[in-house]
Amino acid sequence: MSYLLRLLDSLRRSRFLLKQLVARDFKVKYKRSVLGVAWSLLYPLLTTAVLALVFSNVFRFSTPGVSYVAYLLTGLVCFNYFSEASNLCMSSIAANYSLIGKVYVPKYIFPISKCLFVGVNFLLTLIPLYLVLLITGTGLCWQHLLLPYAFACLFLFTLGVGFFLAAAAVFFRDVYYIYGIVLTLWLYLTPVMYDPAVIGQPLLQNLIALNPLYAPIRFVRTVMLYHETPGIGQFAACAVHGALALAVGSLLFKRTQDKFVCYL
Repeated sequence: MSYLLRLLDSLRRSRFLLKQLVARDFKVKYKRSVLGVAWSLLYPLLTTAVLALVFSNVFRFSTPGVSYVAYLLTGLVCFNYFSEASNLCMSSIAANYSLIGKVYVPKYIFPISKCLFVGVNFLLTLIPLYLVLLITGTGLCWQHLLLPYAFACLFLFTLGVGFFLAAAAVFFRDVYYIYGIVLTLWLYLTPVMYDPAVIGQPLLQNLIALNPLYAPIRFVRTVMLYHETPGIGQFAACAVHGALALAVGSLLFKRTQDKFVCYL
């Protein structure tokens, strides 16, 4: 806990550098792009259209009571944030080796900047998500005010995993290749494209419930699609997964960061 408090204090003192890193990533991503930021709006819509066409027509997936397109997009928006942010975190230390080797820079600031940068794109993807909610007749409700809680927990979980990956990738380059496979498997083990109710075996449903990414996605869907207030169990699951991942990831990062220069 004391380490996290020191981290927050150091983060406050390094906020200018953090802003510059986020702004740099944002400019680099959309440099020489004709559509620019519009890709943040179009990409989730195009991906959802393709997946909805395949899974609703070929595999006959459905979500009784709610629009399958809205169901799919809510899951994709959350999972895509985790996927993109964790991937960028993984290479954040190695990509800035020249800066780390020349001057003192708080090393944890690089994974944090990646999560914040992808977070800006995440907020932009909420625009097409809400358009889909309105077009499909899903509508809005006052429970949407609870969504920042789920998004904050998703951010903490992603940051914790990002710390772990950033440290591991410095010492083991194979992590880049292994994590790509892990993400693909994780996508299919997370109820993004299907309703867990279609799985008949209670054991598999219980295993899916333990998936740390399922907690925030389920929370978001409970609010956005079903217009219900999540139960105390959903609040607790989001917080526990986020806090546990952040604690483990930041502790590993702290214990290994002094050795980064020797391996870069």
